[in-house]
Amino acid sequence: MTQLMIGGNQTMVTEFLFSVFPRLHEGGLLFFIPLLLIYGFIMTGNLVIFVVIQLDTALHTPMYFFISVLSFLEIWYTTTTIPKMLSSLVSEQKTISLAGCLMQMYFLHSLGITEGCVLTAMAIDRYVAICSPLRYPTIMTPKLCIELTAGSCLCGFLLVLPEIAWIATLPFCGSNQIQQIFCDFTPVLRLACTDTSLVVIVDAIHAVEILASFLVIALSYIRIIVVILRMPPAEGRHKAFSTCAAHLAVFLLFFGSVAVMYLRFSATYSVFWDTAIAVTFVILAPFLNPIIYSLRNKDMKDAIGRILCRQKRAGGVGR
Repeated sequence: MTQLMIGGNQTMVTEFLFSVFPRLHEGGLLFFIPLLLIYGFIMTGNLVIFVVIQLDTALHTPMYFFISVLSFLEIWYTTTTIPKMLSSLVSEQKTISLAGCLMQMYFLHSLGITEGCVLTAMAIDRYVAICSPLRYPTIMTPKLCIELTAGSCLCGFLLVLPEIAWIATLPFCGSNQIQQIFCDFTPVLRLACTDTSLVVIVDAIHAVEILASFLVIALSYIRIIVVILRMPPAEGRHKAFSTCAAHLAVFLLFFGSVAVMYLRFSATYSVFWDTAIAVTFVILAPFLNPIIYSLRNKDMKDAIGRILCRQKRAGGVGR
């Protein structure tokens, strides 16, 4: 444990220890292998979705533009935590520097908030497409899509900055053991040797942000479902439902895990349940997204098929 001595007998912590990871000989390898495979799948799946949407002109629509942005964000979102988890499972050094911990928290939450904003933009896109189909092309223009994405990134990367800057000024002394699988606000603030009651205000602000996005998306989909149920032909209803089902599944998965993770207020869980919730939040949700958007999406599967056929034809001509 790296520590610095300051006035008197007080020792300042300069790095943290992830205490929940088992040692290699205690079963660390049993967790390392499946986590490595899951990480590989998340990276490959999201990269395929992103590349296919860029290459196939049939998918150059606002809906798939937002899906490609979401896939791009998922690649970086999981990269902020999973590589460090993998390292902690096989290394004797299960530590992270204070600066590294702050960076991990900043990018994890910035990318998470950005994803929430992009999901909100996707809900608005589906709302306009189904509730105002004649006006859809004039409303959801490429310019608006880019502006919504830029706004989402700006919102995500600026909202977390004040909290990270505040935590960076806090003194940490005594225990340096983080009882979590990644650096997060509550486990880190528990280790600060000063008053951190200001975090209650910050938590309330985050709660309002989460609930605002949730309400916008929920109300959009409620309105969408009402409009779909009024559609006369059964075939039209089925197509509209199937279009929104994937978005609804990702929305419930994302905001469900966020709500359990961060809208607990004064409620406390055991280390086991805290870890289980964190796994759902940073591993399970990103793992299921590529499955929902590719394996369960006919347009995406058709696009992958078209690209593979073009590659085969190009290979045949080359020979």
